[in-house]
Amino acid sequence: MSLERTLHHFPLDPASRQVRLALGEKRLAFSDVVEKVWEQRPEFMLLNPAGMTPVLVEKKGAERLVICETRAILEHLEETNPEPPLLGREAADRAEARRLMQWFDRKFDGEVNALVLREKMERRLFGGGAPQLSALREGLEALRWHMGYLENLLSSRDWLAGERLSLADFAGAANFSVIDYFGDVPWREFPGLKTWYMKLKSRPCFRPLLADRWPGLVPAGHYDDLDF
Repeated sequence: MSLERTLHHFPLDPASRQVRLALGEKRLAFSDVVEKVWEQRPEFMLLNPAGMTPVLVEKKGAERLVICETRAILEHLEETNPEPPLLGREAADRAEARRLMQWFDRKFDGEVNALVLREKMERRLFGGGAPQLSALREGLEALRWHMGYLENLLSSRDWLAGERLSLADFAGAANFSVIDYFGDVPWREFPGLKTWYMKLKSRPCFRPLLADRWPGLVPAGHYDDLDF
């Protein structure tokens, strides 16, 4: 009896994109349900009372497993589908990957996404009025600081957490890709980070993200260009 996976997600949600990248890299088939989280659809709220994406539902016969939130889903996928390993084979590599995943989930999200994506995306989706330019400038300044930090890491590493692709790279790419959708990532100022992103952008698991579009939110012209 085959296992059926359904991912409840929002296409421009960085957290959801991390899971989509991991599923794609591990070549795990799944169907998807797009959730407008601001509508708090009752059926979705029963799956995750927190009302947040992503949520992965696995069904095998009469058995059903509901897994909520990014970290829990990614750890579950690693445990149940260990190849290819996306947390590293050595303890030190796994620790560094987890550190950077937490960096994006907490620090980057709080200092960059909470300002840039709120002003460029959430206000439009939630009917919150025009962007506040001061908040947007603050978020873009923080973005440059984070990019400088990651550029420095990549000066001595092939990937963010070390010599191999990991979930840390997917965490970074998921966050940058949504900001890049709106054309706000200053790639030219950070050539090492741009090369890293180009490598990720060229992977097969990334292609569905490049096809994402949302009504009323037009992507930057280079968004789906592999040689941008």
